[in-house]
Amino acid sequence: MGVLKRNNVNIIGQGTQVLMFAHGFGCDQSMWRFVTPAFEKQYKIVLFDYVGCGKSDISQYREDRYDSLYGYALDVLEICHELELKDVILIGHSVSSMIGMLASIQDPDLFRALILVCPSACYVNKNGYYGGFEEKDLHGLMEVMENNYVGWANFLAPVVMKNQERPELIQELEESFCSMDKEITRNFAKVTFFSDNREDLSKVKVPSLILQCQEDDIASEQVGEFVHHALERSEIYYMKATGHCPHMSHPQETIDSMQRYLSTIDKP
Repeated sequence: MGVLKRNNVNIIGQGTQVLMFAHGFGCDQSMWRFVTPAFEKQYKIVLFDYVGCGKSDISQYREDRYDSLYGYALDVLEICHELELKDVILIGHSVSSMIGMLASIQDPDLFRALILVCPSACYVNKNGYYGGFEEKDLHGLMEVMENNYVGWANFLAPVVMKNQERPELIQELEESFCSMDKEITRNFAKVTFFSDNREDLSKVKVPSLILQCQEDDIASEQVGEFVHHALERSEIYYMKATGHCPHMSHPQETIDSMQRYLSTIDKP
């Protein structure tokens, strides 16, 4: 039971087809609470926290393991193996889109499909590629994290969430940032924003859906389309939702988009 305790794994739902929800950077499994009820009657839902996030066992954090996204992908694989899961449909938000893809590359037979919510394979602008951020600006953001962690959270939360008319969501994200271990969060931020997984996209053989939001300052439409064109078997849905967290700000549209896609892959 070590893996399940380590990652605070929770299982709900009445179905047999597995939906595994993987949260984004600075978040935890509670961020999915607006969408999971819509799937509980039909699916078996697996929720978890990455080590260092939410109610995971922080004592299990090892910097040498989590110094790349592969360490987080290993979390996903170990949970699946511990629970003896198969035909998993993984729903990954933000960085978990890449983590889920890396897991699927390592064990493609384990996954039936991937649903990628606001994915980005590389956040840095480089060599004609538009990732959304200049490298010096990301280094500046890391420096702010080091010197003024609360100020960093106050700045980043509204940029990520958008939807200023929902201040409670911005506050929740800000509090989530601040509730986590600062050193682990800084390391996770570095791994998230400086990883370049563009070359991994062509290795993904699992069918994928990209949910692309409007006015997403973290993963723009241009970024989402890059991922879409680089993946061998992908679809992209352009949502009306704005910001980087549609499962929180626009849960019904997120549910509808997921159900529309699931209805196509559920067919024999």
